[in-house]
Amino acid sequence: MTTILLVTSSPRGTEGLSTRFATEIAEGLKARSGGTITVRDLATNPLQHIAPAYINGRAIPSESRTPEQAEAVRLAEALVDELRHADTVVIGSSMINFGPSSLLKAWFDHIIWPGVTFGYGEDGPKGLLSNKKIYLVTATGGVFSAGDYAPFDFQTGYLRHLLGFIGLTDVELIRVEGTVFGPDAANAAIATTEAQVREVLERAA
Repeated sequence: MTTILLVTSSPRGTEGLSTRFATEIAEGLKARSGGTITVRDLATNPLQHIAPAYINGRAIPSESRTPEQAEAVRLAEALVDELRHADTVVIGSSMINFGPSSLLKAWFDHIIWPGVTFGYGEDGPKGLLSNKKIYLVTATGGVFSAGDYAPFDFQTGYLRHLLGFIGLTDVELIRVEGTVFGPDAANAAIATTEAQVREVLERAA
């Protein structure tokens, strides 16, 4: 049975297109595999940004941690466990000021953990997670996949890099873009993404 982790992060909540399409993919995969979905909704339950309690607490033995440090590390451990136990991960990311939202950045800041999700060897850093399929759903008002604004897409490349850094390199990108150019353009963009989602689920069947 497939375990699916769904991570959503749009500040618009359920109205966000990245959330909508990421959820559709996760639910479609569940219907085809008979699996289960764990939802990490970062808009409804935002993570605090990492602080000294986490940075210092993760570097010392558990018995030496203060209560604040222990709580910060427990949260990160829970997030890493969700990711480690998932066979498939679906991430919804809305572009905010040319990059991912701080909600999603906070999640990555908790799970990118030296000695836990990545390590250092003779050849440099090595991701410690593997054998997971990642579906990355990005939403942008403008068009960033090509054209004049492509150089300013600091979302998709950055997220791919973070995933690859911890060993998750099997990433399929689903874009919804160009929704700010009026109702007709928005409807066309949504229709294009709907078709892509159907293709993704047909291949996964």
